[in-house]
Amino acid sequence: MSVAEGLREVRARIERAARAAGRDRAAVQLVAVSKTKPPEAIREAYAAGQRAFGESYAQELVAKADALSDLPDLEWHFIGHLQSNKAKAVATRASVVHSVDSAFLAKELGKRAKERPRPLAVMLEVNVGGEPQKSGVTPGDIAEVMAAVHAQPSLELRGLMTVPPAGDPAIARSVFETLSTLRNLHGGVGALPELSMGMSDDLEIAVACGSTMVRVGTAIFGAR
Repeated sequence: MSVAEGLREVRARIERAARAAGRDRAAVQLVAVSKTKPPEAIREAYAAGQRAFGESYAQELVAKADALSDLPDLEWHFIGHLQSNKAKAVATRASVVHSVDSAFLAKELGKRAKERPRPLAVMLEVNVGGEPQKSGVTPGDIAEVMAAVHAQPSLELRGLMTVPPAGDPAIARSVFETLSTLRNLHGGVGALPELSMGMSDDLEIAVACGSTMVRVGTAIFGAR
């Protein structure tokens, strides 16, 4: 299956999921997760109309952003764990960072984003499942990290992100519902308009639970 064919199928899945949930398809943004894939694959997706791409490694984001700088309107989303010493590289190239997981990282991103023409959009990654191997703030630390983001004029807080444990749709649904509840507890849609949740295997569940951004890689680009 080509990248263009994968995109068509994923877009159709989002359309069906939004319709089933009584939601507007336009309220769900598709972020094509291009990590480990070559720039040529991104060009193919771009030719098929895709503009938002997700990367998990700072060095890979830098290399691809530079290699594809001839493409207008590319929107880079950083979705992986971000080390503070890579904050500058990401802050100068990404449009959105989904994975702010500490007040310290918020401060570093804010410092590095000062030269941008507009604020850097960020989301807090929440470790809803309490998995020790995963990054993310605990639900109890959300308010503290939100305050740290708000203290940085060069950052714009956009929402929350989470990654559920793999393999169990029921657990994924519980995690997504919990993230939606946490948003409601911390100012609702007005304070946190975006919910970044859902990937290749569970995007339909995520859309049903209110996701506004789904991060899909394998179903578009094939296995890594």
